[in-house]
Amino acid sequence: MLREETVKCCKQKSMDSAKLHIAMFPWLAFGHFIPFLQLANDLAKRGHRISLLLPTNALLKLKHMNLYPQLITLCALTIPQVEGLPPGADTTADTNNLDGSLTLAFDGLQDEVKSILLQMEKPNLVLYDHAYWIPDLVLEMGCKTVWFTVVSPTVSALCLLMWAIKGKGRAVTAADLMEAPPGFPSDSKVVLREQEAYQVSRFANAPTNRMKVFDRIGEALKRCDAIAFRTCNEMEGQYCNYIATKLGKPVYCTGPLLPEPPREEAFDGEIARWLDKFEPNSVIFCAFGSELALQKEQFHELVLGLELTGLPFLVAIKPPEGSSSIEDALPEGFEERIKGKAIVHGGWVPQSMILRHKAVGYFVNHGGSASMRESLASHCRIIVAPPNRYDLTLNARLMAEELEAAVEVQRDENGRFFKENLCNAIKSVMGENIQKVNHKKWKDLLHNPNFADNYIDNFIHNLYELLAK
Repeated sequence: MLREETVKCCKQKSMDSAKLHIAMFPWLAFGHFIPFLQLANDLAKRGHRISLLLPTNALLKLKHMNLYPQLITLCALTIPQVEGLPPGADTTADTNNLDGSLTLAFDGLQDEVKSILLQMEKPNLVLYDHAYWIPDLVLEMGCKTVWFTVVSPTVSALCLLMWAIKGKGRAVTAADLMEAPPGFPSDSKVVLREQEAYQVSRFANAPTNRMKVFDRIGEALKRCDAIAFRTCNEMEGQYCNYIATKLGKPVYCTGPLLPEPPREEAFDGEIARWLDKFEPNSVIFCAFGSELALQKEQFHELVLGLELTGLPFLVAIKPPEGSSSIEDALPEGFEERIKGKAIVHGGWVPQSMILRHKAVGYFVNHGGSASMRESLASHCRIIVAPPNRYDLTLNARLMAEELEAAVEVQRDENGRFFKENLCNAIKSVMGENIQKVNHKKWKDLLHNPNFADNYIDNFIHNLYELLAK
């Protein structure tokens, strides 16, 4: 009751205040663009103005998601051409960025970003993520800065730890990453295992002439005025509190920022017609994001593991490393065996619509933050098969170990999973189990019509408080 009264009070204060103008500048990936645009829509719904800076090609692809064009201005960025960057590439969907060329181009946007900000009516706040240099860039403009991230609080805490250790001039060890730092939630189950910690320490200590991701996050956290996570206190509040205490800065939660259900847009086309042929909850949907490419061996284990279940399945995944197309990468004889019973698709699919289809009963994903939240809001049983990447691994741990709403696919000491592991994980979520009970609890919470609205209203109130300091 007290929380509801507080929310009502916050709503009233926000509505009585002058409307905000907020500039947003996300990292060059669709997994970052979309949450920023979802937040922009939620803020514009309440009358606030948003200027969202996006690469030209991404702007054209996302224009239809701007639900309030009278209040949300999409500002086009021209990505500078740098050595190693393919012509026309302006997002991680266009390049794997292994050589750091996209990051170099991103940092080369500083003058263009400053020019755009100076030409518009001065924003009250600037929200950013990878661009750690934004606070210095806007210092003379008098804007407050908020580091808004799709990275989970647990991943951010790990990045802070590595950044602090490297800042002291010593190497990061596996022991550093397995031992909870002072003040970290003692009952946390979102931890790296020994071999995972060893792999991360090798990455942290590897020589390079460019800034590593955890350094960018550390610098961004150090320089911003406040921090905002796309999460909720019920799910990751103790980790948000840890970061707030560690940095002595306010940490806000925006809520889950789930995509709105389509209003009139019908789900049709080849995939929809194919799904319509199957019984309710009988199809496995497997999606690994629009940017992640598996090694060919892991790709084979993935599709063969799905085939091993005996269930129909739909896979949406980029061609594996070294392959020009999905068709060329499939195991020998696979296409003939699955004909009519499965689809392996190498392009974009409407993930949220597929998850709502009655035929889909299982969702195998890579542990990406968007997939994590969309899966919790869906009716599908959740299986997480994270590749050998620490951010995805920690997301999987949160879902499987702490929330106990999913099953994580077992992997070997090198971070690889095998077809039998995947098949067993899918079969383990069938029937009645603790994962089904906990998943329903989270789904009901996320679908509560007041849940997301209350978080956005509180977030707006937090921004007013920040500006008043």
